[in-house]
Amino acid sequence: MGSDGTTETIATDAGEARVTWHPAERARLVLAVSHGAGGGIEARDLQALARVLPGRGVTVALVEQPWRVAGKKVAPAPKTLDVGWRGIWPALAGPGLPVISGGRSAGARVACRTATGLRAHAVLALSFPLHPPGRPEKSRAEELLGAGVPTLVVQGANDPFGKPEEFPVGAYELVEVPYGDHGLAVPKRAEITQEQALEVVTDAVVKWCASLG
Repeated sequence: MGSDGTTETIATDAGEARVTWHPAERARLVLAVSHGAGGGIEARDLQALARVLPGRGVTVALVEQPWRVAGKKVAPAPKTLDVGWRGIWPALAGPGLPVISGGRSAGARVACRTATGLRAHAVLALSFPLHPPGRPEKSRAEELLGAGVPTLVVQGANDPFGKPEEFPVGAYELVEVPYGDHGLAVPKRAEITQEQALEVVTDAVVKWCASLG
């Protein structure tokens, strides 16, 4: 693990993955987060976490799944995503610190599905896709409820993949980002700025990480 923004390529059974490290000076945790099915680590929430958390004692590892590294436009099946994530894990656990398994959207589902098997310290689910837009009957709540470790969900108030009030009762925390959509973007007419929306995200994650001990 090198200095800020150091990138490492890791071979997995699903192809080569990439990890960009944003290390904390006196790290006590590693937060590993991957992207969704429609974007990469340039996502606004992932970048905000990489900027803020290292100053709070949390090393951030931004993970690019093999399909993104290979330049493909469409994410593979969930099982293949899980294979890629498991293959990256030894590198994430390499510094010898507890690892929070995280991701946004499809990446959040991967983190939930694999948490117990990988002995993740906790799960951070950004914009968890509770169901496909307009299809609440196709719930993925079981994945979230089955994570088996302390879990924080950060969800936009207007996320078409699942608004906060649609989430089932369960052993996890949920923080709502006012006006936020699936990408946690807020419209210009909202009563908060995009910067303030991202502060809701980073403040919640900082506080939650501190509570994990």
